[in-house]
Amino acid sequence: MAEAAAPLKATRQGSVEPFTLVEGPEAWYAKDYRGRSDWVTVLSPTHIAELDAAVQGILRSGIDLRSQLHKVTREQFPLPTLGPVLDGVREEVRAGRGFALIRNFPVERYTRAEAIVGYWGLGLYWGKAVSNNKAGHMIGHIKDIGHDPNNPLTRLYATNAAQPYHNDSADIVSLLCLKAARSGGLSSFASSITVHNEILKRRPDLARVFAGDWYFDRKGEVPPGKKPFFAIPVFNYHEGYLSVNYSDNYYLLSQRHAEVPRLTKAHYEAMELFNQLARSDELRQDHMLQPGEIELLSNHTQLHTRAAFEDYDDVDQRRHLLRLWLAPAVDRPLPESYKEIYGGSVEVGNRGGIHVEGTEEHISLEAE
Repeated sequence: MAEAAAPLKATRQGSVEPFTLVEGPEAWYAKDYRGRSDWVTVLSPTHIAELDAAVQGILRSGIDLRSQLHKVTREQFPLPTLGPVLDGVREEVRAGRGFALIRNFPVERYTRAEAIVGYWGLGLYWGKAVSNNKAGHMIGHIKDIGHDPNNPLTRLYATNAAQPYHNDSADIVSLLCLKAARSGGLSSFASSITVHNEILKRRPDLARVFAGDWYFDRKGEVPPGKKPFFAIPVFNYHEGYLSVNYSDNYYLLSQRHAEVPRLTKAHYEAMELFNQLARSDELRQDHMLQPGEIELLSNHTQLHTRAAFEDYDDVDQRRHLLRLWLAPAVDRPLPESYKEIYGGSVEVGNRGGIHVEGTEEHISLEAE
């Protein structure tokens, strides 16, 4: 009779050992949050009054929103009672369960300028914002603006196509819904730590494949002196932390470069299992973002995706989200390989984003 495999050792963030089960609030299953609402924060009338006052204070100052709003600091956007709430949300995302939802941001009565200013102000309580793309947008616009999803240089957030499970290029990603689609566009998220644990239980050989180099295409957003691709593991064990970075469409796209090693059968098996787990009813949470809702996710412990959608003919009524990529002042250490995807830095509080030579950082009021 074959000898039974030894039980897997369990560790926790801060003292994670490679190829052990990672326990903690970020390693959740869908059943853990079924029927629960403690991950949702609802802005109160007092909170909204503070937000209104801070927004109007910035607008009355007369600054140019495009060129100067991204230089506004937390001290210039006081939120006496809401601020501590936002700090708590950040900590739950950064070091707790890894996700949160905020409701009641007043998009229905805010002008676009007010919404942009208000969202920027909230982000000041979550971390340093970093550029979303090669255009230098400090607030990203998630909207179908007619880009071809089959073009290898297209970022899918500028289309109505489905997005596969992925992480973004910053410690925390935040999304504010301005308008919902006519139909579709379901958001889903899953714990990448739970995916790691399940792969370790089912296919420990593939867990080791995920800890090797995976080649990531830059989609034309190439920093000076860099190649149009780079290598980064999916499972990153570093200084007692497990951080997961996964975007299979970027791995597949990197195969267009002759210098990139070919994906093997094991790589394809690993991606198939990863996607199967992330999409499963056991691991996945679904949420249809509604206007005025803000979603926050840790890119180190969570994955997110979006279904395809059908939109309105009127461009002003189309699905439209705003996105912040954020670097909190306190966060986990990351390995040097993250420099490639985090704007050339792994310095806590000063990392993440896409930086291309000659681009000037700014904030646009519209998708472009």
